[in-house]
Amino acid sequence: MPVLIAAVVVVGALCLLDLLLTFGVIRRLREHTAMLNSTSVPDSPIIGVSVGEAPDPFVGVTTAGDTVTWASVVAFFSTSCSICPERVPLFVDYLKKHRVPQDRVLAVIVGDPAVPPPYLPSLEGVAQVCAQAEGGELERAFKVVGFPAFALLDAQGEVTAAEYNPLRLPEPALAPAVN
Repeated sequence: MPVLIAAVVVVGALCLLDLLLTFGVIRRLREHTAMLNSTSVPDSPIIGVSVGEAPDPFVGVTTAGDTVTWASVVAFFSTSCSICPERVPLFVDYLKKHRVPQDRVLAVIVGDPAVPPPYLPSLEGVAQVCAQAEGGELERAFKVVGFPAFALLDAQGEVTAAEYNPLRLPEPALAPAVN
């Protein structure tokens, strides 16, 4: 009988310890969920060029062979980015919703230019698309730190907004083209 009582006490203590550990894990999961769901990432730049600053001068050659030196809306995608394919339709919807002319939009695809991503045709219908290798001129000009990255520029070429999600961008102020 004393062995049975001791066994019940040990099992009860283990269950209590397991319950305390489970509550601790649940609390940590809630903290992490709140961090992941926050709308802003403090001190985490989207592009190295701050709001109010202009990117370095750049010249891009589009997949159609045209030269681009300016745009109102700029997007950066990477062929190695896992969420870029799901952000492309959101970006296209953003452009259509705000009726942004194709000549005001620059979409940069970073990766092996010889291997176009499957979403390339979607972008070519709404943007001037430049494909470049990693570390290319456009990526350096904007000092991109992560993908996807979206930025709005004003008529002076200064960044007015930058986001990882195009749905968080404000409506673009479409100034006259300076190309």
